[in-house]
Amino acid sequence: MSPNSRSRGSRVCRPAAAERLAAAASLAVVLSLAGCDIKDTPPEFASPQSSNAENLGMITGVMQRVRKSYVAPVSNQQLSDNALKGMLTGLDPHSDYMNAADFAQFESDMAGKFGGLGMTIEEENGLPQILAPIDGTPAAKAGIEPGDLIVEIDGQPTDGMPLNDVASRLRGKIGSNVTITIQRNGQKPFDLTLTRETVDVPSVKWRLEADKIGYARISSFDDDTQKEMLGAISELQRKAGGHLNGFVLDLRDDPGGALDAAIDVAGDFLDGGTIVTTRGREPDDNHAYAAPHAGDRIKGVPMVVLINGASASASEIVAGALKDRQRAEIMGTRSFGKGSVQTIIPLDGKGALRLTTALYYTPSGHSIQDEGIIPDAVILPPHGQRSAASDVIHESNLSGALNNPGKLDDVANSPEANIDPMLIGTPKDYQLSVALDHLKTASVHHAANAVQSPAPGSQ
Repeated sequence: MSPNSRSRGSRVCRPAAAERLAAAASLAVVLSLAGCDIKDTPPEFASPQSSNAENLGMITGVMQRVRKSYVAPVSNQQLSDNALKGMLTGLDPHSDYMNAADFAQFESDMAGKFGGLGMTIEEENGLPQILAPIDGTPAAKAGIEPGDLIVEIDGQPTDGMPLNDVASRLRGKIGSNVTITIQRNGQKPFDLTLTRETVDVPSVKWRLEADKIGYARISSFDDDTQKEMLGAISELQRKAGGHLNGFVLDLRDDPGGALDAAIDVAGDFLDGGTIVTTRGREPDDNHAYAAPHAGDRIKGVPMVVLINGASASASEIVAGALKDRQRAEIMGTRSFGKGSVQTIIPLDGKGALRLTTALYYTPSGHSIQDEGIIPDAVILPPHGQRSAASDVIHESNLSGALNNPGKLDDVANSPEANIDPMLIGTPKDYQLSVALDHLKTASVHHAANAVQSPAPGSQ
């Protein structure tokens, strides 16, 4: 079984907003206590609980008390699901319990075909927040941006709503409408009405740029990504007359996906050697993944990888491998920093666990967790091209995020801004234009060196 992950993000409140939230939370506690009927501790919970058996007994006792005394009937299944979900989500932002329906939807998502709006979300401070819309989906067409908060769905507030419930409300019958209320960077909330579609979007888009430079963008890593990438490379080479002078791999706003897909894609640009390692507590979680011996499909072609603060998980694995192996120049801004492995553990028809079991490490031994991938060249989009959500989100901003186990680079003063998602890959895309200019220069040097270097066996 291969570990899979969907990496999602959220945004941290500004200090003033955090203080208001704290004050509101304190007031809520006072008001809720005023409406409580406070009773003595039941005898079954009165003694200190320490052993595993006692802790399990306490959980069973709580479930019995809820079934007996809660204001409305509650099923054992609902209590069990909630208990498992609370147990997992309390560990870190990416561990979770999926019931049977959630697991079926997850498998559909990973296959790259599902119905809905097309965006990745994460819960932080009780609200769903968008990491990135998926290219070509209703969410992207409507102008949804990374960092947007969904505060209502069809008039129903989302504050405190479980993330799976949010996803269920966003999904629905193909062709039906859903209205979401968006809070963007302190602006007044506004409504967007979107029509649900079957989200079956290729994860790779490509085109041949001037001077025979190939461009390919991966919007997410799923089951078909490597196949699509190999098809793109083949077509680009054909259109270029058999040889490319440069290649741009665009991973901006790519929230990640399957580990296997990331390893396969990275291996198509490397000749042997390490791509990524995973390290966990269990021996089975410790792996070193290597590229095929002669895996590079565009061997010798200068290459640039574009990343930003919404590049996460699988996209960080690819960028980290190509950076450490000096196969590509990394440009853009620091990536998200989602460096943990989630293993999917099916529960015999009763759903599955998504459990964080290990951390990713780049070929040089650098942990991606918290810090992300630092570009070789920081390229900020101009002010007129920046996302309206000016606060860039990182893994370290999420409540309960795991700490980086190594020594962190000083990134506190590193400038950051995400490009407007609607401009990625367009003629107005400044970061892409910088990458293309760099490759034009690099291809000239590469060609000159090839002419100066004598062929093997020549005199």
